Amino acid sequence: MVFAQSIPLIIPPDAHARLVRLRRLAWLIDGVFHLPGTKFRFGLNSIVGLVPGGGDAILGAISLYIIYEAHRLGVPRHQLARMLGNVVLEIAGGSIPILGDLFDMALKANLRNLAIIEGHIGRA
Repeated sequence: MVFAQSIPLIIPPDAHARLVRLRRLAWLIDGVFHLPGTKFRFGLNSIVGLVPGGGDAILGAISLYIIYEAHRLGVPRHQLARMLGNVVLEIAGGSIPILGDLFDMALKANLRNLAIIEGHIGRA
């Protein structure tokens, strides 16, 4: 009887440098600032998102870059789809004036996507 062997994950040699860059970018967008006296964090997403129309488009493009890098790091398709869902939800929710900015502060799609990438790299 032959059993299927698990396929080893192939991680690019520059994966650590990419992960460090993505970690900085995700924190800059979603968690660089801290509200004094609370544990609440927010990032440039909350500030740039106040610009009508263009702010969410720019941040959406940056979020798609993170997904692109996740693909290059070998993240499986089902996890890439989950990451894309996080970004679509953030863009759709963020497009609502004022309430959308509060939604963006709470969702933190880029930090969620970073956790998916780190989970994948950690299993390698």
